Amino acid sequence: MNQVSEHPTADRSVRVAWAADAPKVAQVQIRAWKTDYASILPDELLEALDEHAIADKWRHSLTHPPDARNRLLVALEKGEVVGFAATGPCDDPDAQPGVDGAISILHVDPDHTGKGHGSRLLQACVDTLVADGFRRAVIWLASADDPVRRFLRKAGWQPDGAHRELELVGESGVRLKQVRLHCLLT
Repeated sequence: MNQVSEHPTADRSVRVAWAADAPKVAQVQIRAWKTDYASILPDELLEALDEHAIADKWRHSLTHPPDARNRLLVALEKGEVVGFAATGPCDDPDAQPGVDGAISILHVDPDHTGKGHGSRLLQACVDTLVADGFRRAVIWLASADDPVRRFLRKAGWQPDGAHRELELVGESGVRLKQVRLHCLLT
């Protein structure tokens, strides 16, 4: 006779992150950066990413969020963190407080792409932003990241003409060009 668990769980899901998830989030972030930014960031910078320091930053942000509406969501596959996304108020200079929310980061482990984790995370972000009372959401992405841009455009996100350049490593001169996409939540 087959035993059925009293507490079945979905093989793939999204939930709000816990402080204990910080090490796994850091691992996913490093793996994703080494794939997503390999052509943008110097190899020595990518190799120098400190998993423990990144985990500590995530743990601190989870236990001491700057705003009650800042959330970190994790994508799970069979209980393991395979992706994450962060939402909260938009801090862009042209943002309307209380109206504009943001997805500040969204990554899926490169070994787990193409399984719907990104779509589930994106939908969970939108649901979270709506629940927090935002009416519009924005996300910044590398201007050369055509696969992510296609993914977001298919989901209804549109460029709004905003762009910026981020200096990533202090005085080293490594800059990341980004474009902003937005989506109405109502």
